[in-house]
Order: sequence, then structure tokens, then C-alpha cells
Amino acid sequence: MKDNEKQDLIKTSWKLHSQVETSYLSHEAKQGDDNWLEKQRFLLADMALHLLQTAMEPGEIKPERLRDNLHAILTISDQFLPKANLKKATEKLHLA
Repeated sequence: MKDNEKQDLIKTSWKLHSQVETSYLSHEAKQGDDNWLEKQRFLLADMALHLLQTAMEPGEIKPERLRDNLHAILTISDQFLPKANLKKATEKLHLA
């Protein structure tokens, strides 16, 4: 994929990000509510879009951004896969 195609993909991802973030921010659930996980799905999608942007940025991948993206995704995903202990896995990210 050429750099200009990557930039187009990133530009599109920002449009999607805006929609997802708006949905997250307007969702009224609070931690402990029945629909809390529904709100967290929006946050997970938001973080996935940030990972896409980090991965598609032309040039060398920025390790600190990749670590931040993965940390957020693993932390949020831990709620959906509690037996996987993903939150604990984030400790190893900071060793790399």
C-alpha cells in the first residue's frame, strides 16, 4: 500500500472515530449499569481505530503509541474476556 493510500485510510478512520466517540460520549451508562458493556464496546471500537491509525502511519511504527494502543485494547477487552486475564498482560507491554 502506498503512503497516499495509507493517508486516505487514516483520514477515513478519523471520520469513523468521530462517530464512535460521539456514541460513546452520549451513552449514559455508568459502571455497574446493565448496559455498561454496551458503552464499553464503543470505547473498544474507538481504541481499535487508534490502533489502525498507528499501524497505517507512514514510516516506522512508533513503539510508544503501539504500546498505548495495545494497553487500552487489552484493558477494555478484559471486561469481555475476564478469564483471559488481559489486564495482567498489559504489565508486560511496558517491559518491551
